[in-house]
Amino acid sequence: MSIRTLLALTTALTGVVAVASPAVAGPGGTPAPAAPLAVAFDTAAQRYDVPRDLLVALGYAESRLDMHASTPSAAGGHGLMHLASNLRVRTLDEAAALTRLSPTALRTDPTANVLGAAAVLRSYADQAGLTDAARDDVNGWYGPVARYGGASEPSVARLYADTVYDLLRAGFTGRGEAVTGRPVTPRRGGLEQAAVLGGIGTLSTDYGPAAWAPASTSNYTVASRPGSHPINRIVIHMTQGAYAGAVSWFQNPAAQASAHYTFRSFDGAVTQSVREKDIAWHAGNWTYNTQSIGIEHEGYVDNATWFTDAMYRASAALTRSLATKYGIPKDRAHIIGHNEVPGATHTDPGPNWNWTYYLQLVNGVTGVGSGTVSTSASTLNVRSGPGAGYPIVGSVADGATVAVYCQAVGSTVTGPYGTTTVWNRIGTNRYVSDAYVLTGYDGYIPNVPRC
Repeated sequence: MSIRTLLALTTALTGVVAVASPAVAGPGGTPAPAAPLAVAFDTAAQRYDVPRDLLVALGYAESRLDMHASTPSAAGGHGLMHLASNLRVRTLDEAAALTRLSPTALRTDPTANVLGAAAVLRSYADQAGLTDAARDDVNGWYGPVARYGGASEPSVARLYADTVYDLLRAGFTGRGEAVTGRPVTPRRGGLEQAAVLGGIGTLSTDYGPAAWAPASTSNYTVASRPGSHPINRIVIHMTQGAYAGAVSWFQNPAAQASAHYTFRSFDGAVTQSVREKDIAWHAGNWTYNTQSIGIEHEGYVDNATWFTDAMYRASAALTRSLATKYGIPKDRAHIIGHNEVPGATHTDPGPNWNWTYYLQLVNGVTGVGSGTVSTSASTLNVRSGPGAGYPIVGSVADGATVAVYCQAVGSTVTGPYGTTTVWNRIGTNRYVSDAYVLTGYDGYIPNVPRC
């Protein structure tokens, strides 16, 4: 179904005409059409009287506004708004009933997907008693947002909703959408008393930095490892979904899956769901389940923006600790991807996972370098990869100080500091040539990992 057809259908069903974001004048003064995703959010926000930026923030928290080729998440969620249909969360079914759009359209068409999410949120707002005036205040939507996440445990429900409101507070950009940060004071209601994951009373007893949010007992096997079974491997996974959603999914008895630990993308926060002594159901191979620790990482295998340095470094610190505790060699034969488990049908962590960088961090090469940018222009282009052929994804000002998280070999560049093939990663998928950065070293910086 095309977007034009879907919007026509939506108008026919609802009697509302879509109002697009203001168009920007193109060449010759002709207004350029608004991007389809912007139209989708405009239409849905107007039709269901949901704050537009809240709707965008929810989508960004779930998927980075990516449809992921219409493939479902591990929890059975579809599209950029993660409309789900499982034994606990029925947002897809609710959206179909409320919009009268087909489940296929809701799963596969971004405009329908956004419209369906807005309809569900509005229905939750109505059930919570939000009046016309109350719906204009984004802070009053905390309850409906928490309910949309589908968590059964209050601390996880709060984690989900807080993530959305933190995005509103900080602001973000992605997929052509830009939400400006603003002060928010969400009214949490009963969730104000819920434990904040990572706070006092919710910490893991196995690994100090981790919050504790136990999986359903239907999703793992109680054991007494390493006495009952040796622990000789660590298996790396991607959640194929959002952090709070993964933690919540492991608490759903219908999941029949779990992992010991899950990491959040933007800051490396970690939650433990299964004790290390117990057997998590993560590898798809019983022998590997009994003899390994499973570590999930927030994101999708096909979108490298989830693979942040904060998450790499936090995960590597856990893996290093586990390897030391259980005598696991810190190498690729014993620290493996889910896709490397015999009989695996999964592809995670996928081609975007940087094993070289991760293993160096695991083995203690954890330094962060710094340098000063020098260019004859006012700014230096930042590339998405280590080479002049990669797309430009931003710029840094002449004289700016940058952090260097790792260094890679790329295309040859000549600049103020000579000719080199070394490129410095200054952020997630952000590279500049070392020829333009004064680091105090000729080429590689000691104790900074290779990318």
